[in-house]
Amino acid sequence: MNFLAHLYLSGGVNKVMLGNFIGDFVKGNKYRSFSPEIQKGILLHRKIDAFTDKHSIVKQSSSRFKPCYQRYSSVVIDVIYDHFLAKNWNQYSTEPLNKYVDHVHSYLLRHYFSLPPRVKGFLPFLIKSRRLENYQHLWGIEKSLTIMANYSSLPNKSECAIKIIREQYHELDLEFNLYFTELRQMVNLEINAALLP
Repeated sequence: MNFLAHLYLSGGVNKVMLGNFIGDFVKGNKYRSFSPEIQKGILLHRKIDAFTDKHSIVKQSSSRFKPCYQRYSSVVIDVIYDHFLAKNWNQYSTEPLNKYVDHVHSYLLRHYFSLPPRVKGFLPFLIKSRRLENYQHLWGIEKSLTIMANYSSLPNKSECAIKIIREQYHELDLEFNLYFTELRQMVNLEINAALLP
């Protein structure tokens, strides 16, 4: 899952949300240098990623993008699933997406100096562009994939990705909602059982 899903799947606890947001940028046991609730968020991020990587529905969705992205299709589906979360936001939250994003931005900025260096580097641009909110639009997904291609080894095939999304929109939407229901159940069990007191 990408940024929006990780933020959302944090049990409404700000420090867990921060940890979940930075999870990709904290390797190995370096998570231990953070406060306990942020540690919980980082570990939750890892559990979400492990669950996602093994899930058959996610693999099915990823396979739709192999013609464009080959081995990177699983990276791309993380971003595309954030589109369906944003588009279906009212099914998952009573707080409007723009207000939720405002809250996230405000909280992350208040804790800017405790963020890993790479996160500090991109956070101002993520906020200025309202990228989390703009995931609800296909142009927002196209822009995000282009940005990722400019800063990583991801091929710049965003036009191809958008074409596939348009052609298989219903199938992808259905797959996301089925998968996200299971993911939320797993996360709720984790939060209730171990991650939060």
